[in-house]
Order: sequence, then C-alpha cells, then structure tokens
Amino acid sequence: MTDTKPPIAAIRPYSFERHGVTIDDPWNWLRDPGYPDVKDKDVLAYLEAENAYFETVMAPLKPLADTLFQEMRGRIKEDDATVPQKDGAWLYWTDHETGGEYRRWWRRPVAGGPDELILDEPKLAEGKEYFVLGGFSVSPDDRYLAYAIDDTGSERFEVRVKDLTTGDLLPDTIPGVLSDLVWTSDSRGFLYGVANDQWRTDNARWHKLGEPVESDVELYHEDDEGYRVGVGETQSRNWLVISTGDHVTSEIRLLPADNPLAEPILVAPRQTGREYDVEEHDGTLYIHTNDTHTNWRLVTASLDVPGEWKELIAPSPTFYMTGVTTFRDFFVVEGREQGLDQIEIHDYAGGPAKRIAFPEASYVAGLGNNPEYAMDRLRIGYESMVTPGTVYDYDVATGQLETLKVQIIPSGYDASKYATERLHIAARDGTDIPCSIVYPKDFPRDGTGKLYLYAYGAYGHAIPPGFSTARMSFLDRGVAFAIAHIRGGDDLGQQWYLDGKLEKRANTFNDFVDVAKGLIDRGYTHKGGIAIAGRSAGGELMGAVVNSDPDLWAVVVADVPFVDVLNTMLDDSLPLTPGEWPEWGNPITDAQAFELIRGYSPYDNVKAQDYPPMFIGGGLNDPRVTYWEPAKWAAKLRATKTDNNVLVLKTNMGAGHGGKSGRWESLKEAAEENAFVLWQLGLAN
Repeated sequence: MTDTKPPIAAIRPYSFERHGVTIDDPWNWLRDPGYPDVKDKDVLAYLEAENAYFETVMAPLKPLADTLFQEMRGRIKEDDATVPQKDGAWLYWTDHETGGEYRRWWRRPVAGGPDELILDEPKLAEGKEYFVLGGFSVSPDDRYLAYAIDDTGSERFEVRVKDLTTGDLLPDTIPGVLSDLVWTSDSRGFLYGVANDQWRTDNARWHKLGEPVESDVELYHEDDEGYRVGVGETQSRNWLVISTGDHVTSEIRLLPADNPLAEPILVAPRQTGREYDVEEHDGTLYIHTNDTHTNWRLVTASLDVPGEWKELIAPSPTFYMTGVTTFRDFFVVEGREQGLDQIEIHDYAGGPAKRIAFPEASYVAGLGNNPEYAMDRLRIGYESMVTPGTVYDYDVATGQLETLKVQIIPSGYDASKYATERLHIAARDGTDIPCSIVYPKDFPRDGTGKLYLYAYGAYGHAIPPGFSTARMSFLDRGVAFAIAHIRGGDDLGQQWYLDGKLEKRANTFNDFVDVAKGLIDRGYTHKGGIAIAGRSAGGELMGAVVNSDPDLWAVVVADVPFVDVLNTMLDDSLPLTPGEWPEWGNPITDAQAFELIRGYSPYDNVKAQDYPPMFIGGGLNDPRVTYWEPAKWAAKLRATKTDNNVLVLKTNMGAGHGGKSGRWESLKEAAEENAFVLWQLGLAN
C-alpha cells in the first residue's frame, strides 16, 4: 500500500555473559538509561520515525478505520449509566454524558433528595492527553471522598481528598500511591501504599486527615523485594486487611477498623507455595486457601488462634473455588466447574448450598457491586459470547433473578444471527484444550473461512467467553472469533495455570498452536487464514508462536508485548522483575532458568525466516512492559526476517500499559488495529 521504506534501527555492538553464555544484543541502546525519564535523542528519533512510518502505512486505511470506529461507537450507549447501588444512606452510580470520554460519579440519599455529582472525571481530565482514576473510596460517615489519579500512564497515582459536604478539596495530597484506599471506621483517615523507586509497593501506611503526609504512620513494611503489599477490608468492615505476597505465596495481617495503630493479627505466616485470603463473620475467620489442593478449600479459624484452621468445605476434584465473600446472613462461594462460572449461596448453619442456575452452555457470571454486609439481594453480572452484559439482582430467599439492566446496543443487535460453541481440541500431549468460538450463522465450515484467535495464557488469568460489541465488526464481515483457554491461565483450575509456567511454559505456546490447527482440521479456517492477537504476557505468546509457526497466521497483533523476557528477568533493577521470578524463573542465579527462558524468549529467538504481517504497539510511559521491549523486537524483526510483509510499530508517547485513556480515544486505537487486521485478511473493502 506504500512505497515508503520502514525505519531501520542502528546496530550498535553490545554483549554480556551469563552462565558461560555470551548474549549479543545490538539494539540494547534503545533502552534509555534515564528511564522512566526518556530523553535520549536517538531513542526518541527512532520511535518517532516508527510512528511516522505507521501513519504512512495506515493512511490508506483511514476510511476503513473511521468506518469501524463509527460502527463500534454506534454500539455503545453514549449516555449510559450503571444501576444505582445502595451503600448505607446513599445510592451510588456512574454515568457518561453523550460524547463524553470519562465517567461522572453520582449519589443521592436513599431517603430521597437531589442527585449529587461527587466526582467529575471529564473536568479532571480536561486538557490532559491521558487520565485514569485509580483508588476511589467514600468515608464511612459519607463526608469525604479519597480518590487517586494518574495523568501520565506511569501508574504512579496522586491521592486527593474532597469534602463532599462543601465540594472543597482538602490540602491532603499524597503522590506516588499504588494501592487501594481504605478508610478507618472513624472516618479520620485511610490506609494506602506508596510505590518505591522500583515501582514496588512495599508498605502500608495510615494517613490522618489534616496531618502532613510526612507524619503518616507506616503500619507495615515488607523487606522481601519480590513481594507486594496491598490494603483492603473485610466485607463486614470490622477489619482492615494488610496483605503481602508474590505470585505463589501470601501472608495477611488484620487490624481493627477502629484502631489502625493496634498490634496487627498475623493470620498465618508465609509458607512458600501457600496462598490464602481472609473474610470475617461474627469473630470467625473464613480463609480461602490452596494449602492442600490446587482447587482450593475453605477453612475457618478463631480470631484468638488464627493459625489453627478447621476445614469447612473440602477441596473438590471438579470445582475450582476462586473466592469467598461473607455476608451477615450467608456466605457466597464463587468458582468454576469445567471452566464455567458458578455462584453458590451457603447458610452459616450448614446444609446444601444453593447454586444459581444460568441458561446458556457457555457464559460468564460473577458477583457484582455488593458493598454492604447485610444484604438480602445480590447484584450479579452475566454475559456470554452472544448475550450482552446483563445485571441481575438475586433474591437470596426466593432464588429468583430479577433483570435490572441489559446492555443497550443503539445500532441494534440480533443474537439469532450468531452461534457460539465450546469446543475441546486435543493438544500434542493429549490434553483437551477448551476453545470458545462465536461466528455468523452462515459461517462456512469447509475450511474457507477467516478466523480471529485470541489468548493470554499467564499468571493464572482466565479469559472468559464474554460479550464484545467491537467484535461484531469482524462477525458482520464473516470472520469467526475464538478464545483459546490455554494452560498458563486458570480457566480449568490452578493446576491449569501451573501446567503453563516455569519449566512447563512451552505448553502455553503449544496449546495455542494446536488449537489453531484443530480449528483448521474441523473446517473453521485454513492455514494462513487466522488473525491472532495478544497483549502484555499475551504478546509474549504472540512472539513465541510467530517464531515457531509463522505460516499459520495471516496477521499478528501484539500490544505492549512482553517479548524481551531474558533481558528483563536478568535485570533486578526493573520495577517488576523480582516479583516475576516465581512466574518465569530467576535466570540470574539459576542456570536452568536462564536456558529455559533463553529457549523461548521471543526477542532472542527471532530468526531468518518469513514472518506474517505484524502490528506491534507500546507505551512510552509503560511501567509493566517497558517501551524498549516492543521497540527492540520490531528492530530485530526488521533486520532479520526474509519477507516483505508489512510490520508497524506504534508507540504511544503519552500513555502507558493500557494505551490511550478515554472511551472514544481507546476505541479509535482499536479501530486502527482492526482495520489493519481486516486489510491483511483481504476484507478491507
């Protein structure tokens, strides 16, 4: 589409040695040593040249991208609002103004009275290229709002406090926060955590309103550089929760909500490989843990002896228990069976649980916003690949579901035009991999069809078979959309996650390739007819499978891709690295981990072969996947690949890991990506 040649990054010799192996990295210079303050002229010039090339390549596709944007925008109710939910004496909800990029936060008295606008995101975001709201918490006496904002994409939030009775901001301002905000029960202050220089939250602090931040009390400090500290509260709001842990181990302390300076109660000391979380009901702790089984179990303990656990619900070989919430009159267990969400209501007195029944064979369901302790109706969210998002209230006494809201699609939606299936496709080691797929009813099954395949496959993060209005632009052009529920996620339980990490990491990549081949064998598509996409660790997946099986794919989208795995895991000065070693291995001290990562790290395994067309995205301020990972990868691909297929690199110069903020700006980015994909699928017209 263009004769313009792509920029070529300079090759500057650089090498290092680890475990007796010399690693050459001639694009190492793309990492500005001043990061996160990127000022190196050569680095910026290269990124800007790539962005200019991106604009040139995409210029002929602008009419299609504009069409896609209008289609996607037309499926979104512009003045949409959430269903109000009671919390104490107030009903709370959010809405968007027509045309608005950001939400407004409202409340009104339950007893009656005018609506109150308590936070106006559009006003806060005015004039800013980027804006994201982080922590948001109203004090127990309903007077104060503590909230946190990030206007660079660096995920270093500034906390502010607003007096809701006067509308004035208090002088209390806390920079560099990376945590939730949790009030003490007297409304005199709140708990939070500050990110250190390495972007690690290693502390929990208490801020007392009106006091200088310098005098805030550090309630807990974590010395292990691989652990992160978080703050929260139990559903009863009787206890403040200070949690610390990495990807495999956790440890929790409790503080009375009315006395943050009390001696904390350690629930159970950390044991490597044991994770747990805690709720409380009438002085009894309800502890959700994986101590005896990867499908987790529920135990109880006395506050007086919190480490003595008594089993309440034994682990199940088929039910993966993902969470427990204790309400005043009952408790709720959430989990998945055969990869499908389940919600169970349990009586404290015992007896059989009530499982909420949902109508479809494949769906997503879970507890929604349920802020109070004494609730007789539960807010529940539900959707599927063909059913728009639905909000229910579930009457605990009668078992009835009341529909409060169904996602409105202004441009129209007819579910009968689409079909969805849940397939099981055998991987090369014989393991059945679930795959959720949606397609137009008239989709061909003779191997001629085009298909978009998505996956993530890391950190035990499941990709649910949910609804997407953006996806409809592919479906309405005859493209099927599939999600591969590969190992590395916890779609089928925690063991599913464990079977895709560390020395079993190759399972994740193989599963994805084998699902694609299985879809070809079943006539859904053909070799070279598959668009694939992944972001962050899913971008690592894209890098691995494009190295191993480049001829399968028609086009690849890799957003903020974690592709320079070896270099990142060797650099313990980077924000995330020490906390990531339980996920990937520590190649600094472990020669076996070094060889394992070196064997699959996408950047290190780029080779002289044909690659499919590629769309690579990054963010200059991204603290999770640093900008130089996609930049170095793109540079190496350009210098190494043997084809003439188009490759573009787009770096957001004013955003971070999530791309542009604002619902329309982010939608424009999605439209650009989708236009690129449709072009490469031969469907640009």
